[in-house]
Amino acid sequence: MGVEGCTKCIKYLLFFFNFIFWLAGGVILGVSLWLRHDQQTSSLLELKYEGYQAPSTFYISVHILIAVGAVMMVVGFLGCYGAIQESQCLLGTFFACLVILFACEVAAGIWGFMHRDTVSQELTNFYDSVYDKVVANTITDPEKKAAATTVLKVFHETLDCCGKGMGTSLLTSFTDLVGVTDVCPKSGINSNCHTKIRALFSEKIYLIGIAALVVAVIMIFEMIFSMVLCCGIRNSPVY
Repeated sequence: MGVEGCTKCIKYLLFFFNFIFWLAGGVILGVSLWLRHDQQTSSLLELKYEGYQAPSTFYISVHILIAVGAVMMVVGFLGCYGAIQESQCLLGTFFACLVILFACEVAAGIWGFMHRDTVSQELTNFYDSVYDKVVANTITDPEKKAAATTVLKVFHETLDCCGKGMGTSLLTSFTDLVGVTDVCPKSGINSNCHTKIRALFSEKIYLIGIAALVVAVIMIFEMIFSMVLCCGIRNSPVY
C-alpha cells in the first residue's frame, strides 16, 4: 500500500500539475521553434550589409527558451513518474530541479524586463544606417546604393512600411514615384518602420511573458505538492 487520505489526493494533484507542466514545456518548445523560424522575423534578423548584421539578441533569447522547454518536458516526466511511484528520491530530485528552473526563470524575467526594448532598438538602428546609406549614395555611388536598397526593400516588404518617420515615409514615397529610388512596398503603405519594428517585437515579448507567468504559477504549486507528498511518504506507516 501507499499513501492514503489527503496525501493520496496530493499525489494525484501533483501528477495532474506535472502533466500540465509537461504540456507547458511542449508548448514553450513549440512556440520557441516557431519564433526561431518565423519567416517575418527571420527575414529581418538574417540581413547583412557591408559586414554588419542585424542584432542576434532576440535569437539568443529564443535559443534559451528552446532549452528551457526541453528541460521542462524532462522534469515534468520525472515528476509524474515520481508521484505515481511514490519515490522520495525522484520527488526530491524533481523539487531540486524545480527550484533551479524557477530561479533561472526569475533571473531571465528580470533580465528580459530590463532589456525589453533592446532588440527593437538595435534593429531600428540597423535599419536607420541602411536607410541613410541609400539616401547618401543615391547620386554619389549607385553600386552601394543598389546593395543597400536590396536590404531596405526586405524591411519594407516584410513590415509593409517605408521610411524612418512620417516625413521620410512621404519623401521616400515621392522619390519612388519620380523614379529616383525604388524601396517602398508596392502596396503604397506609408507607415513608418520604427513603429512597425517596435510593434513586431512587443507582440512576441508579451507572448513569452504570458507563457513564463503561467509556468511560474504551475511551478509554485508543484514545489508545494512535491514537498507535502514527500513528507507524507516518509511519515506513512506502509511503503
